Amino acid sequence: MHDRTLDGLESDLANRQTYTGYLCLERILSAQHPLSSPPHHDEMLFIIQHQTTELWFRLIIHELKEALRLIRNDELESTFKILARVKHIQAQLVSQWAVLETLTPSEYMQFRHVLGPASGFQSVQYRVVEFLLGNKDERMLRFHAHDAEGLAALTEALEHPSLYDEFLHHLARAGMPIPASVLERDVRTPHEPNDDLVEVFSHVYADPSSHWNAYEMAEKLIDVDETFSIWRFRHMKVVERVIGYKRGTGGSK
Repeated sequence: MHDRTLDGLESDLANRQTYTGYLCLERILSAQHPLSSPPHHDEMLFIIQHQTTELWFRLIIHELKEALRLIRNDELESTFKILARVKHIQAQLVSQWAVLETLTPSEYMQFRHVLGPASGFQSVQYRVVEFLLGNKDERMLRFHAHDAEGLAALTEALEHPSLYDEFLHHLARAGMPIPASVLERDVRTPHEPNDDLVEVFSHVYADPSSHWNAYEMAEKLIDVDETFSIWRFRHMKVVERVIGYKRGTGGSK
């Protein structure tokens, strides 16, 4: 029987763009190098789990930088879609912990020694995401002193306004009474509680329909922050399940 689903499909792909070429699959699929000897079956799971996490982090950073640009241009409605996408990416990150949970403590211990001091705590992209969302800690830079490119990315995120900073500047441009002390603060430091900001957001939340964009933006930022917290919690619980309360490979506990 003739399979008509193949009719019209390109088959002469010599010297043309292909699926494999466009996605650079040869490089991606050859980037898994288990170090256990003899190779332990579950080390591949461990590597791919973390590589896919880093790919999702890369996309989150890409989206958050676009969100920053849009907020600076007072294009909040376009930002809503970006942050909704980020939340869905985070949901993927949360759900994929279930895959790593299939790794038992005894299986992990058979190849843990090959990791040396390598640890997810050293993830540059994780820390960039935290900084872009406003959870900044300059002390984290010292863990990346050995990596000039990573240190530069972290320093840039540290020294520039976070999403929340840019949102507050937008509210000030929109005429809301954001204190000068907040607008002129050192963006490298964490935010401190501020009664004037509580008053501003109380005003927004008391009448969302009159301040819809500000209300919706605040909700989107809360969504992203909450989902990121869920991801961290799931991480902690998976680590407890796989290694118990032992110190992590990088010395974390």
